[in-house]
Amino acid sequence: MLLLAHGSRDPRHAATVEALAAAVRVLRPELPVTTAYLDHCAPRIAQVAPRLTDAIAVPLLLNRAFHAKHDIPAALRAAGSAIPVADVLGPSPLLLDALDRRLAESGLDVADPAVRARTGVVLAAAGSSDPAANATTRAVAAEWRRTRGWAAVTTAHASGAGPTVPDALAALRAAPAVRTTAVAPYLLAPGLLPDRIATAATTHTADHLAPVLGAAPELARLVLARHTEAARTVGAPAAHSA
Repeated sequence: MLLLAHGSRDPRHAATVEALAAAVRVLRPELPVTTAYLDHCAPRIAQVAPRLTDAIAVPLLLNRAFHAKHDIPAALRAAGSAIPVADVLGPSPLLLDALDRRLAESGLDVADPAVRARTGVVLAAAGSSDPAANATTRAVAAEWRRTRGWAAVTTAHASGAGPTVPDALAALRAAPAVRTTAVAPYLLAPGLLPDRIATAATTHTADHLAPVLGAAPELARLVLARHTEAARTVGAPAAHSA
């Protein structure tokens, strides 16, 4: 498995990617797992992909936006690599489980239906210039509300077109059923955009701020699931998802 991450100048990004790779190795110790990055971090895709002729690449991306549609295929082509690429991680019920986990870590009693029924959540994503990617994030928010019983779930973007986190918090506070507000970053690793979300949530006094998804157990299981799905498509040996 080749885990493909975007990369960041923030060292916490690569540390989180490597922690997720380690969690995958724990679940499937017989499966070799390597990481590579599009930008900023080492090793780059060109340094790793050409020597992994039997691998399947799994993009550590939540949406099929520009990086998934263009950057990763272009980087693999430039490296002379024809290895298959699995689907992006989202949407998936496992991501909703991971979001619940992170909100619980913020001190919110997510196991209590009454707490959920009075809590409005901002699902704060990076934001994309691709309208389809933003629509997918809104669909994730709607599914999270429908299946978990939140009073409301709305989206916000850390970059690009709005709504912003302050906009989303204001909208939640205007909803009659909302008594508590929470911000849940829909991002995999720390960095500039998660910090922007955290600053906005703190400045505008959200009651709860969850950490990024990071190396949550659900993410490790989801990575393996995407690898297995891609392996079945190409007829390669797979690691069965846990």
